[in-house]
Amino acid sequence: MSTVGRVINLLAALIVSAAVLALFAFGYGPVPALGRSLVPGHGAWASAAGGQPIHSQTLSLPGLAHPVSVAFTSHGVASIQAADSGDAFLALGYLHARFRLTEMDLQRRLGEGRIAQLAGPAGLSSDKFELRLGLLRTAQAEWAATGRTSPAGRALLAYSRGVNDYLAQARRKGDWPSIYALANVYPAPWTPVDSLVLQGVLTQQLDYTTTPLDYAILERTLGRAHTMAWFPILPPAPQHPYDPGPYKHRAIAPIAPQAGQGQAAAAAPQRAEVPGAGPGPGSSQVTAQAARAASAILAQANALPPGLIHQYPDSNAWAANGPAVAGAKSMLAGDPHLPQTVPSIWYQVALSAPGLSVTGVSVPGLPGVLIGHNAHIAWSLTDTQNQATLFYTERTSKSRPGQYFWRGAWRHMRQVHYTIPVRGASPTHLTVDITVHGPVMTQAGQTTSVDWMGNIPSPDIAVILGVAQARDFAHFRAALARWRAPSQNFVYADDRGNIGAISAGYYPLVRHGDPWLPLPGTGAYDVAGVIPYASVPQVYNPPGHVVATANQRPVGPSYPYYIGTSANFFDPGYRAAEIYASLRGSHKMRPADFASIQLSLTDRLARRIVPRLLAALRRGHLTAQQREAAAVLHGWDGTMAQNSAAAALWWTFWGDYLDAVFQPWWRAARVPVHKDRPGLDVSPQQASLDQVLAAWTTGDPRNRAFSPPGGPHRTAPAVMRAAFATAVAHLAATLHGAPAGWTWGRLHSRQFPSVTQADALGYGPRASGADSWTVNAADGGLVSHQGPSWRMIVAWAGRGSATGRGVYPGGQSENPASPWYEDQMNDWWDGRYLPMPPAGGYAAGPVVWSLRP
Repeated sequence: MSTVGRVINLLAALIVSAAVLALFAFGYGPVPALGRSLVPGHGAWASAAGGQPIHSQTLSLPGLAHPVSVAFTSHGVASIQAADSGDAFLALGYLHARFRLTEMDLQRRLGEGRIAQLAGPAGLSSDKFELRLGLLRTAQAEWAATGRTSPAGRALLAYSRGVNDYLAQARRKGDWPSIYALANVYPAPWTPVDSLVLQGVLTQQLDYTTTPLDYAILERTLGRAHTMAWFPILPPAPQHPYDPGPYKHRAIAPIAPQAGQGQAAAAAPQRAEVPGAGPGPGSSQVTAQAARAASAILAQANALPPGLIHQYPDSNAWAANGPAVAGAKSMLAGDPHLPQTVPSIWYQVALSAPGLSVTGVSVPGLPGVLIGHNAHIAWSLTDTQNQATLFYTERTSKSRPGQYFWRGAWRHMRQVHYTIPVRGASPTHLTVDITVHGPVMTQAGQTTSVDWMGNIPSPDIAVILGVAQARDFAHFRAALARWRAPSQNFVYADDRGNIGAISAGYYPLVRHGDPWLPLPGTGAYDVAGVIPYASVPQVYNPPGHVVATANQRPVGPSYPYYIGTSANFFDPGYRAAEIYASLRGSHKMRPADFASIQLSLTDRLARRIVPRLLAALRRGHLTAQQREAAAVLHGWDGTMAQNSAAAALWWTFWGDYLDAVFQPWWRAARVPVHKDRPGLDVSPQQASLDQVLAAWTTGDPRNRAFSPPGGPHRTAPAVMRAAFATAVAHLAATLHGAPAGWTWGRLHSRQFPSVTQADALGYGPRASGADSWTVNAADGGLVSHQGPSWRMIVAWAGRGSATGRGVYPGGQSENPASPWYEDQMNDWWDGRYLPMPPAGGYAAGPVVWSLRP
């Protein structure tokens, strides 16, 4: 970062502190006066003072058993060298707390229902939701089941000691981030349960969906026939599955007890049927009461902080070997797409100790490296996107309060009581009812509980530690057998030239009924078990020498198990199509070729549809301005570049085309879009609508859906011409001038908000290329807030010889005054990669910390 950049960051920290202090010094409403936090050098000012450049030093950490050395690169990437793994994890906990304490504590508070303690009454809705859902209960159960002397137990305990060593230093010096001094609420000591809660928060972000509630409302309004035609189980065409089959149907595997969240899955007979044998195509099985309950839960979800309900597809990962690569035995690329914040969700690190040799990215709050490589294997992750959340409508009676009917008998709900501290107000009391299926999320309309795979204790820490020690695919696959949630596609490459992928996790299978809708809770529709590990999607050394996952449905239409519908469970497959086309169309690829794919701005849907649009326009009467706009699209290759006017025309047209086709049906059915815009609105973010409309446009241009209810007959070309006219008029009114000047960057930007939600501490919005369907994805609409959160490429030259490069948007420190706050942002933005510290080696840097017991 330049000197000017450092000064700007320092001023930003001081300006924000000053503005907030002016408010808090005198108190406001429920907020108490916080004048004592104004002491110079402490409290709020520590945010700026603590951001000065880091120097080599010797530090005393009481929890250590042996000395540890930590070397920092010029970007603050740490290499930890320790005499044993416990000391390595302790040092990692210390570094996480030193550079990401606010991020860690806010995530912990979020999962444990303690946001209101810091933010006041505004945080209550989030706290109540999370305590109902049960991340804290699950984390407590996970820790109770973890042996204290097991590898995971030792890692969690050592990591917690490291965090607490830093908290003790901060407490002794009064050197807290400003948010705590202002609120006079400070972080509590860190425990292993806190780390497991953070694991649960990440699982929720990747795995918890409300799609069955959206289906209930859509079926109640549009009717079953239209809902299942426009939001089908299987997509209109296969989405380039990485596991194309053939498949075997094996017996259903048992599911672990849900440790107090519910017991139906463990108790149910292990038998399931293929879903879909419900009411006829014109009828609806969703009652008014069930729709009201769905609306109530959606209202709770919409009040949560952004990103906690999984909505957008996440990530790309691929590997290649044999003739597909040059100068390497195998290569792997990964770029997880997650909410983009400052600081990032990731903290890059290398860990070296006897039996531990790994480099990559960690999650502040958790021990270990989640994505990276060791001395022999490399791996990355993408979200599988399968359905992992099921809702049950419980049978209750006013004459039997606190009871529900299950398997022929009335049962008492278990109750858990919580007291939520609220800053500036009295504590709030919450009682959570729990049925055999899971926690009751609402009693409005109809008592509805949730059975979510994330509420099943999952030994993710133990699995990640096992992966970090794996030497080959057999060990890798064995380690992943215990992974339950969130379901992830683990992509693999090793130093012997092998590649593969496994979609590890729990895939729930119900005994009867349609799991994409709320199910009756009387017992017959319970979860029977999960897909056996031997039958989950997986591939090893595919004959084409490439494997890629981009959240597409990982299997083909003949796969014998239900894993989810096309509605917001899987990506429409456009990124996967572009990746596979690039990989299969090339030979002897090198890391630079993988980087070009990661940075690709090609929109495969545009390349498919724009020729149809131009053909339709040639058959219609156009105004002079429309002809000029159409000329912009001629010869366009589908690249969503920032300076492309064709990109802006395409994106605007596609949104208007979706509206022209579907909005008449939505209006006629009075779909209550306001109850959940991401799940109910007509938009390019509706993967199902994108896919069916593309299929109709190219293969069924006279589909009935083109003709509005009660309106004249229309065909795809006619609707396309009308939508194009609407798009041109909109862009002319918004951007003015000639169509050639309507560039995509004038409409589209990326934004990286601060985790503290302080606007001045975020990054952007900044004009950007890309869209939801480019490999270099930008999700979230015209102001994108989700995309590649870490880019990594690893090339294996031979046994134990890896070259890794990576970058993420932001920096290692959460302190806006630090030179490591956003120093990697420009490298990420411009497509540059930084060398990763070696696994097992010691990367000497300009700054070295000596940590002593």
